Amino acid sequence: MDVVIKCLVGAVIAFGISFGLGYVIIPFLHKLKFGQTILDIGPKWHKNKQGTPTMGGILFILGTVIAFVVMVIIDKILGGDIIGSVITSADSANLVNEISEVAKSNYIKVIGGLIMALGFAFIGFLDDYIKVVKKRNLGLTILQKTILQVVLMVGYLLVLYINDPTGAMLIPFVGIVETKVFFWLIGFAVIYATTNAVNFTDGIDGLCGSVTLTAAISFIAIAALHNRLGVSLLASCLVGALIGYLIWNWHPAKVMMGDLGSMFLGGLIVAFSYAVDCPFIILLTGIIYVAEFGSDIIQIGYFKLTHGKRIFKMAPIHHHFEMCGWKEVKIVKIFSAINLLGGLAAVLLFYFGVER
Repeated sequence: MDVVIKCLVGAVIAFGISFGLGYVIIPFLHKLKFGQTILDIGPKWHKNKQGTPTMGGILFILGTVIAFVVMVIIDKILGGDIIGSVITSADSANLVNEISEVAKSNYIKVIGGLIMALGFAFIGFLDDYIKVVKKRNLGLTILQKTILQVVLMVGYLLVLYINDPTGAMLIPFVGIVETKVFFWLIGFAVIYATTNAVNFTDGIDGLCGSVTLTAAISFIAIAALHNRLGVSLLASCLVGALIGYLIWNWHPAKVMMGDLGSMFLGGLIVAFSYAVDCPFIILLTGIIYVAEFGSDIIQIGYFKLTHGKRIFKMAPIHHHFEMCGWKEVKIVKIFSAINLLGGLAAVLLFYFGVER
């Protein structure tokens, strides 16, 4: 089966599962009274969203994972190995062992990354559960959440480090760079910043899902260019699942993803970047995440330095534009378009800057 067809079929299956589950899970969340709690620190008109079911991220999580597993199994039955596949024009028998090692590394990065994303989803679930069921608006404390995230990050990075102790990372137009001891510092910074930045982006109907959809599209192309076909398949499944979810989450949203969903998305975006050996590419594929996270840091820093003054009307930056009078749908469309352009730049970097 052609790789393009596999990705398309995976996306369609993921869409069907994600969208179809909405008819079952959303009424179930209503029945359990798993409604979103809107904090007073946000825009006042967001109070209208009070009670909208949360934890809707389960729709695209199940859609992505089930579709991916189904497609991998089908591929295996048909004699393929899309995760471990390695395309090479070389015909030397001496390359057999090297190709085998690359295939093994592909499995570690794809499966390990998916497990990490599910781990972050579990942390998000705990946070949502405490907010909704235990009626504690702030959910997990910052310390509790950080400890859980650090444990998960250490586990994931340790697996990657054992697989490659040199900490080799790809930089377009430069080549492979061995980060060695800096591997850990870079890893903690990238994972912590990305997962929390994606979480910040989940502030208005459809925003986080749409932005992540554009990021996943760019990773389909990047992974294909970098010979990581399993990543292309997983990213395709995520695209289909997010489209199915966005039908329910588009303004006015019938369900919200919650931290369960946003943490999963953050973990999976990190997994994609490490699976293509270039974690720094998130700066382009997730340029909106950078803007959201950066605007919050700038706002807090400036507020403290100036003893109460603000640069933005409200942070993260999507709230600033809301306060300027932009409608939610307009913000989603413009932010998604910007992120898509960032993703296109990333694809071009890989196309022209990486030797194949």
